[in-house]
Amino acid sequence: ENMARTLNYHNGEKIIEAGKVEQRMFIILEGSVDILLSDGKSVITVATLGKGDFFGEISLFNQSPRSATVVAHGDVHLAYIDSREQLKSFLMVNPAFAAKMVHILAARLAETDKILIGKVSEVNRLQLIGR
Repeated sequence: ENMARTLNYHNGEKIIEAGKVEQRMFIILEGSVDILLSDGKSVITVATLGKGDFFGEISLFNQSPRSATVVAHGDVHLAYIDSREQLKSFLMVNPAFAAKMVHILAARLAETDKILIGKVSEVNRLQLIGR
């Protein structure tokens, strides 16, 4: 039941568009995708994800707009999950993926913490300069 929910994309096709509000997480079964961020002027590829990787998971937990655009890099075969309930049953059937997901989310969180700590010291420096 879990793996039947799949989609195919061709090279250059948009899988997720920044700014859209939708609930859907993807798991890459075959191929790879580029994660793109834009500041309105230029677009940069912040990551390329491959087989076994996942993206879009935050949308299952909050209603905020998509932060990045995700584009197929060549032909891509994806599984998708549309709710927290589906995610839960998927993880119960796929414990190895569940372990991997915890590991990757922890690493992403650590990375975010580093960025936030950098911002805090930046703000502190600016406050010192402003005195």
